[in-house]
Amino acid sequence: MTARFVVIRILALLSVLLGINYIAWRWLDSINWEAWWIAVPLVIAETYSLVDTFLFAVTMWRARERPAPTSPPQGTVDVFITTYNEPIEMVAATAAAAARIAYPHETWILDDGARPEMRAAAADLGVGYITRSAEWAGKPRHAKAGNLNNALLQTEGEFLLILDADQVPDPLILHRTLGYFADDPEVALVQTPQWFVNVDETDPLGSQAPLFYGPIQQGKDGWNAAFFCGSNAILRRDALMQLGIVGYVRDVEESTSRALRAAEGLLARAARSRRTPASMRGDLSGLRDRVAEARREIAAGGAIAEVTYRLDADVRRASESVVSRDMAALRADLQIVQELAGVDEETGSPVIDDAALAALSAHEFSPLGAMESVAALLAALRVDRPDEAQPVQPMATISVTEDMATAMQLHALGWRSVYHHEILAHGLAPEDLRTMLTQRLRWAQGTLQVMLRDNPLVKKGLSAGQRLMYFATMWSYLSGFTAIVYLAAPVIYLTLGVMPVTAWSVDFFARFLPYFLINQVLFLVVARGIRTWRGQQYSLALFPVWIRACTTAFSNVVLRRPLGFAVTKKDGRDDSGIPWRQIWPQLTAIAVLVIAMLIGFARIAVGTADGTGTLVNTVWVIYDLAVLSVIIQAALYRGPSSTSNRQEANT
Repeated sequence: MTARFVVIRILALLSVLLGINYIAWRWLDSINWEAWWIAVPLVIAETYSLVDTFLFAVTMWRARERPAPTSPPQGTVDVFITTYNEPIEMVAATAAAAARIAYPHETWILDDGARPEMRAAAADLGVGYITRSAEWAGKPRHAKAGNLNNALLQTEGEFLLILDADQVPDPLILHRTLGYFADDPEVALVQTPQWFVNVDETDPLGSQAPLFYGPIQQGKDGWNAAFFCGSNAILRRDALMQLGIVGYVRDVEESTSRALRAAEGLLARAARSRRTPASMRGDLSGLRDRVAEARREIAAGGAIAEVTYRLDADVRRASESVVSRDMAALRADLQIVQELAGVDEETGSPVIDDAALAALSAHEFSPLGAMESVAALLAALRVDRPDEAQPVQPMATISVTEDMATAMQLHALGWRSVYHHEILAHGLAPEDLRTMLTQRLRWAQGTLQVMLRDNPLVKKGLSAGQRLMYFATMWSYLSGFTAIVYLAAPVIYLTLGVMPVTAWSVDFFARFLPYFLINQVLFLVVARGIRTWRGQQYSLALFPVWIRACTTAFSNVVLRRPLGFAVTKKDGRDDSGIPWRQIWPQLTAIAVLVIAMLIGFARIAVGTADGTGTLVNTVWVIYDLAVLSVIIQAALYRGPSSTSNRQEANT
């Protein structure tokens, strides 16, 4: 362990301990309960930040700088270039570069747009072309995950290099990464950084993520939790196919279990019904017990086909018995009708008067309908998953961010991952604020979908470290709600004089300042010269995006409302203008902060405000304004100063 990592561990430990000391004091001794409506939300927001500090400290505790693999590259490889509606020239340039990769391989363009001109371009380049098969018609498409799953069943390479349409690979990308799979047969994934060449030095859109594609992924790698980021990654086909088969089996088991539970309920209600003859209730209860037994057999690992086949035979035998009894009951019912009803003299048909109707309504009729419903449920059980184009779906389809979901499921099955910290592909980042906001929203929505559908904290198969590493990424997208509190608190103090803490005392500064300063030092040591200010700005400045992601992901997963999928524009600027409707919350916050600061100065001038409190909150406001200013810079941004970077990426 190097001296730098010893320092990081010391700083990480101090950050957590000082944070606990500060937050404990805040909860126990400093809340201004007279202003609980802002004091409590503020301390909750600070507690959220402490959890954030803890998760970052745990991430960096085992940060790993991997050496190059020792084994030579080996195995067959398919290179997949995923595309939907990107420009033909861009995809062709990436495909041409992929074809020049030095290691023997097959290159495939996966065209989800099914464009004839893209097919022709692939033929001209001498690379493979795959689009959706006919089985996908009228079935869920699952966006990029579906595109990859379709191609997986049409190719044979032992390993897959996955590239987005704009990610131009280095000729040695496979030579530099394939050795990890030979070094460790349990490695399923090798992820390399994403790097964008059409980004100015100032990068007002924050597209480069050097902290994530560096210390954070290295930290996750130390916990065997470096995850798939959608592109510039190599995956082992066997691992993906195992994942698909396990998912298929689980899906069939779950659908069978749901059907059997429904059958139990139907039979139980029929047995309790007043309309069911006492002589048949025992048969229905017995059949219900047989269904429950079948469900337990399947839960214990019994073969679904065999168990349901035997159960279906039992239901048919029971139905025959019930039908036989029903015929006797029906004949008896007809006799009752004949006895109670009069006869129409002209037609000879029975006439049922009120007395006869009352007598017939009180009669108990056959439970055959319950039997028929159970038989229909069993008949509906299908092992071919008719609702899907492919029974086996190797890439996870539970989220629009199929990459993270797939990696987490691979880790849960016991597979390992590697983060290789070397730029081996160059891509194109969004060049306007509107496109960037769309991209960030999709990332956040997909991550939160995974959290709601497959929460890592309770997922079987993951280690404690892996649970925390996945949860840390998901947790970060909940920050939009805390941002509102952090923006509102100084405004409320400067304008109304309402204090969320009991006093701006020595106790406050003695606890807060060490915690804050050690946090900043830890960040600087971890970053080691990397420019991270943009990332810090956007973690707060995009609070409306994070909140929208939370609400829309919740609506999609819990309320079953559709969630749209937008492909990031990668062919230059969106010239439709500044997205005022998307950034009005940030602009409003800027205006309110400025006004609050002016009011605070005015209150000092007339002697109605505390000087220390006003100073603290003014510094707070200035920091918030510095953070939010990135939105104005991004809105005014007009793309890279030249097209040379984009041309470089496509050569």
